[in-house]
Amino acid sequence: MEKINKMKLNAPYLILIGAEKDPTYAKTGFGLVQWRPELVAGQLRFSGCRVDLSVPDISVEEAASKGVRSLIIGVAPIGGIIPDEWWDVIIEAANQGLDIVNGLHIKLKDHPKVVHAASKSGSRLIDVRVPPPNLPVGTGIKRTGRRLLTVATDCACGKKYTALALDKAMREAGMNSTFCATGQTGIMIVGEGIPIDAVPADFISGAAEMLSPDNSPDHWDVIEGQGSLFHPGYAGVSLGLLHGSQPDTFVVCHDATRNVLSGWEHYPLPSIPECIDLHSQVGRRTNPNITCVGVSINTFGLPTNTREEYLKNLRTETGLPCIDPLVEGCGDILDNIRNKFDIL
Repeated sequence: MEKINKMKLNAPYLILIGAEKDPTYAKTGFGLVQWRPELVAGQLRFSGCRVDLSVPDISVEEAASKGVRSLIIGVAPIGGIIPDEWWDVIIEAANQGLDIVNGLHIKLKDHPKVVHAASKSGSRLIDVRVPPPNLPVGTGIKRTGRRLLTVATDCACGKKYTALALDKAMREAGMNSTFCATGQTGIMIVGEGIPIDAVPADFISGAAEMLSPDNSPDHWDVIEGQGSLFHPGYAGVSLGLLHGSQPDTFVVCHDATRNVLSGWEHYPLPSIPECIDLHSQVGRRTNPNITCVGVSINTFGLPTNTREEYLKNLRTETGLPCIDPLVEGCGDILDNIRNKFDIL
């Protein structure tokens, strides 16, 4: 089976946010600041930008003088296209010797001016969303070890954060655990993984099998989910990842402030019980014993005085631990995993 290559990024980083107005599409930048703050030197924003990563604003010239080594494109807009006005800044950064790190579907090597600037300065052009070659078709054969997959009612509502937090909690509790990155930000954070949404459809489940191969009986792969089974644009990648991961269990992720799909407002969100039921039904195709162990809620937008009642009502509705991993941690879900799988 093809080996997953580790990716070495040169730190510190300058995160390019540009003129982004919606924090939902700056999840790459927010993810790096949350999970690798020691590596982030600052952000580069244009006039009109409404997103703030709460790090210093610095220019390319300032970044170069401060020893910044990589410019990371910190947004992931619908369609993954860089606005034309961004290219001058990217070329300037390459001319200054900064590596350019791109997690979008476009390829830096397809832009001659960027390639020319990098070749003169010796900087690297790193396209993260490039899957390994020779991916297999999924076999559906049961693998040893345990697997947990984060799933969701919508895109960009906490699958990566939840998986990272659960993996951290497991390791701190003495469990044998590995975070498996399936998206550009996760790959940037841990340095390896497979960009599942860049894999041809026929090979998505095979890529998921490759990402979480046979392992020791006590080992947990905590697999970062992608998209949503309920999403009219991205359900395909979610289904392939679910079938290929063969998760023993899953955690549903949800943004408490949303009622419709972000960017697809003509589609209402499913209820959390509906989300649990569909993932259980479809997941049983490759793992008949799949079970849900908890619900992870992004409560950032909830008024403080309604948060506890919201989570309490959700616990009553689902009969499961319901937590915000960035507020109270993952202890309740971890306890449920230990109970269900007889882990001491």
